[in-house]
Order: sequence, then structure tokens, then C-alpha cells
Amino acid sequence: MTDCNKRNQEAPDEALLAKYEQLKTMLAGYQSVAVAFSGGVDSTFLLYAAKEALHDRVIAVTASSGSFPQREQTEANDYCRAISVRQFVLSVDEMSIEGFAENTKDRCYLCKKHLFEQFISLAGEQNIQVILEGSNADDENDYRPGMRAIAELGIQSPLRSLRFTKRQIRILSQYLGLPTWSKPSFACLATRVPYGVTITHEMLGQIERAEQLLMDLGFHQMRVRHHGEIARIEIPVEEFAHMCEPQIRSVVYEQLQSYGFSYVALDLKGYRTGSMNETLDL
Repeated sequence: MTDCNKRNQEAPDEALLAKYEQLKTMLAGYQSVAVAFSGGVDSTFLLYAAKEALHDRVIAVTASSGSFPQREQTEANDYCRAISVRQFVLSVDEMSIEGFAENTKDRCYLCKKHLFEQFISLAGEQNIQVILEGSNADDENDYRPGMRAIAELGIQSPLRSLRFTKRQIRILSQYLGLPTWSKPSFACLATRVPYGVTITHEMLGQIERAEQLLMDLGFHQMRVRHHGEIARIEIPVEEFAHMCEPQIRSVVYEQLQSYGFSYVALDLKGYRTGSMNETLDL
């Protein structure tokens, strides 16, 4: 059982339920909304709340790109169908965004600005009043330049505004029966590449295949960081024993070599979000 499962086998208390009602009241105050929807824990929770509050006055907008694994795209599409929300999928070529492939520390800002400008254009075509995105209060604890783009473009972040934490979102998601309540946290595949190293489609493909392999082998929360010939695997410390089982270790090593990595390393600090930011002088 993952840590997520252990932490969230609990019912929301009255204060948290009241907070959820506050969220729905806020959303009901909008004439119509477009939710930036990735299919992750936060955006799924936000889309569900928006659907409850606004019914057919909500749409989902999903970006399809090389930084977004096909697995995530399929899950996002399936969920929109399941709750009968109109979904618009925009194809985005991140490599065409000036500065993205160069992978500066402002890469996320450049990408988010480009992406949400496309969302704004679509919302206008669909006569949608407000665009929402799903960042939460915990996201303020890491370096996230994309938030600057969100603020500049006037995108609303209701979960962050109401100070929802990831843990609270998971608890409410389980209570509401959402399939993502215990889903591992995910981030753009470009975050697996060290700043200053040029990003290529080939790199993103290697990362996607490597992380899908680990998921298929039973690892839940993980990252495969791309350091040229070296794949640096981050998994929770409690899953080290599973990785070191002879058969698992052999499969991981051989498959990642077949994906183009010469060396495969296990990060002894274990999984953590934003490890590439540890080298930044902020």
C-alpha cells in the first residue's frame, strides 16, 4: 500500500466538508468556466467541483504534447466522458516555444504562458467567462515559475485561494469517490532534465518509457531523471527493497539500456518533488 493510501483512509471532518462547500459556492458565482485539466489529482478534484456547481456551464481543456504521457491523456479523456463534461484537447508543440528546448530556469513560465494563451483563445471562442487551474497551497513551497504566467494572464486558482492542501484534496477526493484520490503526483516530463541541458523529443520519449516500465513493475511514486547517458531513478525509500530484487533490478537495467541509457542509478535520497531545483541559486 502506498503512503497516499495509508494517509487518506479517513473521512473528512466538518471543517473540511464546509471548505468544499465554500469552493462550490465560489465556483457557482461564475457564469461559466474552463478548467485546465490534466487528469491529475488536483485538476480532477477541481473539475468535479466545477461540474457540481455549474453543471453544463463547465468545459475541460487538456493539452496534448510530448511532455504529457499518452497514459495521462487517455485517463483525462476517459474521466471527462465519465462525468459528461465537454473536453477540448489542444495539440501543443513545446519545442516551438521560444526558450523551451534551451531549458532555462524560466522554462515553465514560458510554457505555461504559451499554453494558457491558447486556453484563453479557446475560452473566448466558446464564450467561457473564466479559466481555472488546479494548483494548491502546497505548490507555493517549491520553485514554480509557471505561477507567474498564471498571475499575469488572470487565470484563477481557487484551490490555492482557499488554501486547499494536497492532503485535503486527496481526503475529499476519496470521500467523493474520485478515481484519482490515491494517484501519484505527476509533473511535466521536461522537469526530469537538468536546467541548461537542451531538451529533445527523444529525451522525453526515453523518460516516458522508463517511467511507464516502473509503473508496470509496481512502483507508484517515482521519477526518472535524465542525465545524458545516466538514468537517475527516484523512488520512495521504502520501495528500495523491491527495486533490489534480482529479477526487478535486471529488468529495469536491461530495459532502460534498450531505451538508450548507458547507466542506470538509484538515487539514495529517494523520491522527492523538484529535485532538479536543488541546483538553483534562488
